[in-house]
Amino acid sequence: MPENDAPALAFPCEFPIKVMGKTQAGYAQAVIDVVKRHAPDFDPATLEMRPSREGKYLSLTCTVRAVSREQLDELYRELCDHPMVTMVL
Repeated sequence: MPENDAPALAFPCEFPIKVMGKTQAGYAQAVIDVVKRHAPDFDPATLEMRPSREGKYLSLTCTVRAVSREQLDELYRELCDHPMVTMVL
């Protein structure tokens, strides 16, 4: 395997997705709505929230049960395109 290739994921698996955006009303719910479209079994109660030091930004970690690379790609794409989202890791 070439050194630059990332190891392949074995599906299904638990996969954490970190989403960052400005702290604002409706941000967390908007992220939950997008995640649930792609991972209907996602439990919003498991959402982890961390504000930035000054509270301007909010980091959300959603751990989803990923069933395919395509599912993750579509989820990342929709999150990245959302106007309330600054960055997705």
